[in-house]
Amino acid sequence: MAQTDLAELYARSAPRARSLAYLLTGDREVADDLVQDCFVRLAGRLTPVREPDAYLRRMVVNASHSHHRRLRTRRSNARQEALVIGADGDSFSDGAAARAERSRLLDALDALPGRQREAVVLRHWLDLSEAQCAEALGVSVGTVKSLASRGRAALRSLLEDS
Repeated sequence: MAQTDLAELYARSAPRARSLAYLLTGDREVADDLVQDCFVRLAGRLTPVREPDAYLRRMVVNASHSHHRRLRTRRSNARQEALVIGADGDSFSDGAAARAERSRLLDALDALPGRQREAVVLRHWLDLSEAQCAEALGVSVGTVKSLASRGRAALRSLLEDS
């Protein structure tokens, strides 16, 4: 991949990739490391990538799987931080009530099984199409629909109970 293409991809996609990695790992530093590793691997590719944004999302999902396999433990409690990276890459800080609500939502997301969490994050947090989610997860569109539906139902139940 040419340096200028990589720089443009980084400027355009790094914030969303970091958000995705953060939501999948629960740790801001790990998310930054995973995204940087993905960009390094992408830069080292000898063959061009047809859809670099989709390829990068898939790389981030795979990197988070690898991270979880290595840890074999629950996520850290980093989600209690006052600032949460939004889907557009911006940080937002607002009142305690909003932070508490976000923390509650992130705790509920954390309680979901991995694939459901990934489908919900990709589909509803990053607002990707079902086809884009399917490509990122390496599953069919029907599987994305099922995972996202079950994930939303579980979130609804978890949030009503808390």
